[in-house]
Amino acid sequence: MPQGAGPSTGEQARQHALAQLRQAILHGEMSPAQRLVENELAEQFGVTRASIRAALIDLEAQGLVERIRNKGSRVRVVSVEEAVAITECRMVLEGLCAAKAATLASDEQIDELKHIGTAMTKAVADGEPLTYSDLNHELHTRVREFSGQRTAVELLERLNAQLVRHRFQLALRPGRPQRSLNEHLAMIETIEARDPEAAETAVRAHLASVIEALRD
Repeated sequence: MPQGAGPSTGEQARQHALAQLRQAILHGEMSPAQRLVENELAEQFGVTRASIRAALIDLEAQGLVERIRNKGSRVRVVSVEEAVAITECRMVLEGLCAAKAATLASDEQIDELKHIGTAMTKAVADGEPLTYSDLNHELHTRVREFSGQRTAVELLERLNAQLVRHRFQLALRPGRPQRSLNEHLAMIETIEARDPEAAETAVRAHLASVIEALRD
């Protein structure tokens, strides 16, 4: 990670520390329940403790960090039941986005979704679950973008950040990518068909399957 990039204090330092910490948590470099020691993090990122503390407060608001009374901060643990509850919220919001995308996406944007679908099919055939997981994330991101529904997008970004660990675990489960591939291809096909109701149904069916997998 960059050491001491930019100023060590003030707003830029807080933003730098926030971006670095967020990436480390989202990429699994910092594991759930890991202690976040302000002194160590300040040294690692070349900023003051005050900048780290401010960044941790922001991450707490985003649901990525929890502060333990008299013990400082740690990476927040998201239980399976909470992951299910978050996914239930995603069903509503992502269903809305898919319906909007089916109406609003340009032909070029639909071609982009189809290219992702082709790459996902290849990743499954080649037995590359991590590539598949990245493409899965990209597909959902593009559908949200093409929906033009900024409020839903902002809410989903916050919800999805909390599910990173569970997403990777599901991607590595034997047989899971093969099952979810058809669900994702159905999402793409219904958006391509310009059928908002079918697109919403396809997304809900996919996320219902994710909930079932989380509970297994």
